[in-house]
Amino acid sequence: MRLALFCAVCLASSPAFAGNSLTIVLDFRGAHSERSVEAMKKEVQTVMKGSGLNIDWRSRAGAAGESFDHLVVVRFNGKCILEPVPHMYDERGPLAFTYNTDGAMQPFSEVLCDQVTASIRSAMFSGDFAKADQILGRALGRVVAHELVHILSEDRGHGKEGIARRALTGRELIASQTRLDPEDLQRLTRRAAGAQR
Repeated sequence: MRLALFCAVCLASSPAFAGNSLTIVLDFRGAHSERSVEAMKKEVQTVMKGSGLNIDWRSRAGAAGESFDHLVVVRFNGKCILEPVPHMYDERGPLAFTYNTDGAMQPFSEVLCDQVTASIRSAMFSGDFAKADQILGRALGRVVAHELVHILSEDRGHGKEGIARRALTGRELIASQTRLDPEDLQRLTRRAAGAQR
């Protein structure tokens, strides 16, 4: 019931992307590392570079009672912590999803942290575990950026290359660099320019 009320407040804000300002509310439903969250934010900014997007990050508690012109809510389910002892999870299936209603993209995404950690664990080497927070944050940032492309372009389709492809491997989620495909970047900038008119 609390979530339903929270979502109703969010929807009162304009969910469509217009201009270059966007507030992203992070809603963690399980354990998480603040260092990973900071790395995630940095990765989203890096991936979205060139889109002209200016992101203001808020926690669910920090956003309570406020209204925002352009808002996206991202809920994180499961443990957003990369533990040193491996857990056996089925790696198949989505890492995240964005809600849609009657084919229209909604500004609400869910990241499945257990799926993300299982995917990147298979691509990590022993030295990677010393910087687990940074690596997990990078992966979460790429998953969030992927969902932002769906939301901001109002398109359920996937790109041919880069972060908005249909599927990203564990190796791609933790690689030192990735990018937003130029076609996806154009979709976002065109959408923003159209919304400003």
